[in-house]
Amino acid sequence: QVQLVESGGGLVQAGGSLTLSCAASGNGFKIYTMAWYRQAPEKQRDLVASITGGGSTNYADSVKGRFTISRDNAKNTIYLQMNSLKPDDTAVYYCNAGVQRYWDNSIYSTWGQGTRVTVSS
Repeated sequence: QVQLVESGGGLVQAGGSLTLSCAASGNGFKIYTMAWYRQAPEKQRDLVASITGGGSTNYADSVKGRFTISRDNAKNTIYLQMNSLKPDDTAVYYCNAGVQRYWDNSIYSTWGQGTRVTVSS
């Protein structure tokens, strides 16, 4: 079983910065694409940014130029550097990973517990 643990959320003023981290732990698996999603109150969960094992990235239009996703494959960890934060960025941010288990080659998606980001105006 792979576990994803996020950290780095908090309260920040508009225009400020935060860095989120997501570390995957467990045995007997390979991780493929990892991503950050966010969910604001009473809204659906939306993709923020994703990164493949090879480092290819994809961003939501709303965060392009402000957020940067990166990855340390040796640590099975991804990061989300968030700059020029806006009140609209306020949400719970969730880490997601595509995982393959070695013992049966099954592929599944797993989620972290989320970390809250609040941007005050």
